[in-house]
Amino acid sequence: MSRPTEHTEHTERGAHGATTGEAAVELTVPDADRMRELGRRLAAFLRAGDLVLLTGELGAGKTTLTRGLGEGLKVRGAVTSPTFVIARVHPSLGSGPPLVHVDAYRLGGGLEEMEDLDLDVALPESVVVVEWGEGRVEELAEDRLHVVIRRGAGDTPEGSADPRSVTVTGVGPRWRGAGLAALAEDVAPPS
Repeated sequence: MSRPTEHTEHTERGAHGATTGEAAVELTVPDADRMRELGRRLAAFLRAGDLVLLTGELGAGKTTLTRGLGEGLKVRGAVTSPTFVIARVHPSLGSGPPLVHVDAYRLGGGLEEMEDLDLDVALPESVVVVEWGEGRVEELAEDRLHVVIRRGAGDTPEGSADPRSVTVTGVGPRWRGAGLAALAEDVAPPS
């Protein structure tokens, strides 16, 4: 995996007009096992009330990353793509938050469909992960993580069959100074 870069050069206006910073880390993930490990590492940063948006083409690794999140959060049930059921709730096996996994791919994009899922009700006590959520659920939380996964990373680690370029961006005050660059530790394959 390439050396991560962390930057905080973007700003945007939050829901209440306040300027919020963005912190981002860019990684090269060499394979599915390491994508899952990235999910486990990312889970350590998450708590109830966190919204995670996953963006990437079909087969990019969004569900694989979410499997790792589920493992890291220690939730019940196999994390699989909820494409045909739209949303799945995975209760915590311990004292952590449940994982609500949503796949918005089949939704028409209408706000009414997203509102029917009651994500605003689930969010305060859960970690909500939305595949294909960009442009659909940002208004649910001023603070959120946006994970973009791209195939064909330019910096291909030796022995990598299908690397991905992953950008994890923390939006809002919650993610300022969160140390997202630590996500890269132990995600690279052993030498």
